[in-house]
This record gives sequence, structure tokens and C-alpha cells, in this order.
Amino acid sequence: MNYAGLVLTTYTVYNTVKKTHWTTSIFYLLVPLPILFPAQDLTVNQISYHKVSYPLYPEVLEAYPDIPSPLSTKDGREILIAFRKSDNRCTLMPVTVENGDILDYRYKKWWNKGRQLHVDSADFPTMAKTGLHSNKEFARIKTITGKSISEITMVGRPGRYSGAGFMSHDENIISVLKGDNGLVSQLGLTHPQNAKPLFHVFNTILVVKKDSERANIGGILYNGKKVFLKFRGSKGWQETIFNDEILGYWQIEIWRDLNLEEKAFISEKYSALNEEKMAELIKKLSYIHTGEMVPYYIMRYGFYEGHSSYRADPIAIAFIFRLLDIQEIERAFKGRLYERLTGHFIEE
Repeated sequence: MNYAGLVLTTYTVYNTVKKTHWTTSIFYLLVPLPILFPAQDLTVNQISYHKVSYPLYPEVLEAYPDIPSPLSTKDGREILIAFRKSDNRCTLMPVTVENGDILDYRYKKWWNKGRQLHVDSADFPTMAKTGLHSNKEFARIKTITGKSISEITMVGRPGRYSGAGFMSHDENIISVLKGDNGLVSQLGLTHPQNAKPLFHVFNTILVVKKDSERANIGGILYNGKKVFLKFRGSKGWQETIFNDEILGYWQIEIWRDLNLEEKAFISEKYSALNEEKMAELIKKLSYIHTGEMVPYYIMRYGFYEGHSSYRADPIAIAFIFRLLDIQEIERAFKGRLYERLTGHFIEE
């Protein structure tokens, strides 16, 4: 242990009036440095599971640790195992879903989490309480975040705020919200449950930021499955269609490979599909191209985007992140999985 040294300091004071002087000595006590300068709490850079400690990113582990992924620690942190492209090693990512500092690309707030737990309780009080919408509320709603339904629909269609659009030409904001609420309800899930894994992906991006290792992150382990990731920034940012602070900068691709059992199950249940439709079914089930706006939209409004190229379908979320297995998803839709993944929510 390092110590502060034993110091003897002697100095002389001269009194010009009385023509006298005296000498004073001061002794400094021998004190361990950690008492003077307490060590930083290192537990924020590591976790403990079953009495085994593991370091967090950027430390690299030679072998995959025997922990759940995602893991919720006793102190409320959420941790994922992320795997590397270059070798068979991995790293542990702290990806807790929480309200953080403001995320606003306009003002160079690039690496903050923003309000990840915020729900629009003013417009959707039932969803704020239960995690699902009430159809009765849909029947009487005229505005969302103070913006009219017609205006949100108009700016959300292709070629307006976005070339790809937030919904297709034949959908409106209410038809999309109702349609996805029905899907999520049939799956036996809630909107916050579906938002969480997408936030985990985005929070992984926030952890690696612009590190040199960023391109080496190949994906994450999630509920026992390898989920592959690609992400890259845009030249600017995407404006929101609501009166909120949500902006988009990242292009995010998320997918996982079907195992032999899953392929066999789908082939048997949907044997009537031709080769082209079968390929479409598998892709829509196992691949998502989206951005960081969507998890905020899901948590806040139950909005997964309509049938545009940035849609994060709730069925795909459930399958990719193994919130449900393929048999459970099929039981929810009973032979209509292809229709549910491809059909638009036509406006009334």
C-alpha cells in the first residue's frame, strides 16, 4: 500500500516589534493514500453472477460465460453477451433500458439514451397501465401529441417526411396502431416487452459508439439464439411524425438464422406456399431493417411503423429475440402467419 510521507516542516517567524523570533515545527501524519483518495467503485465495470465476477466491455472474454443473455443483475442493470466477427471471443454489454440524458442529434447529443421508458399516457392511458391499447380509445382519439390524426397520416406516408414512409399509401396512423395492437395481443405480449430487445440493440450501439471495435461486433446472444447485427450512421437525421423529440440517425439490420427444426416446422405448416412466398415468409419472420426511432415509438405509442421498409414487425421481434418459439407463434395465428406478416392494415 502507498502512504503519504512523514514530513517535518520547520519555519521561523520574526516579530519586528518585539525583536524576537520563534521556530515552529509541523508533523504530517503517516496516512494510507486510499484514505486520502478513496478508490473508485470498480463494480460498475464488472458484474457478478453465481459468485463469479466478469468484466464488462471493452474487456474481451476468451470463452462465453455461463450467464443468461439478457441478464438482469441484482442492482438493476441489464447485460448482453455480444460476439465478435474476428474471432470466437465475446464481450459483455451493459444495455439497461432506462431514462437517460436527452438524445437530440440537432444539438450534438449523440450518445445519450433519451427517455426510453416514457409512455404517452395522455393520449393512451390504457396502454400506459396495461401495455396494450384500448379499442375504445381508438374510436374517440382525434390527435396524438397534439397533432391531428390526418396530419400524422399525411406526413407519415411515403415521399413526405421520408422517402420510404412510416406507413404505406393505403394505411393511416390509427389503422396501423390498431393492426399491430391486435397482433401483439394475439401473441400474448405487450408493447413494452417488444420494445425492450430493440432498445437493447440500440444501447449496444451506444456502448461501442465510435470505438475502433465497433465494426467487430457481429451480434448478440438473446434468449439462447445468435442475433446478428449491422449498423451504420446516416448523413443527416430523420424527423419525427409526432410532436416529440424522437429523431433517427442509425440504419440497423437485425436477423437470425432458422435452425433445422424451425425450417422443417414452417415447411410443413405452409407447404401450400410456392418457393417465392416461402422465401418471403422466412425473410419477414427472421429479418428486420429499422432505426432507433422505432423502439421509442413502440414504447411510447405502440407504433411499429406500417408496412414500409423500416417496419419492425411484432411477430418478427417475437421470433428473432425468441420471446416466443415458432410453435407458439403459429398457435397464435393458426395457418395465417404469411397473411399476418405481409398484409397491410388498410385504412377504414
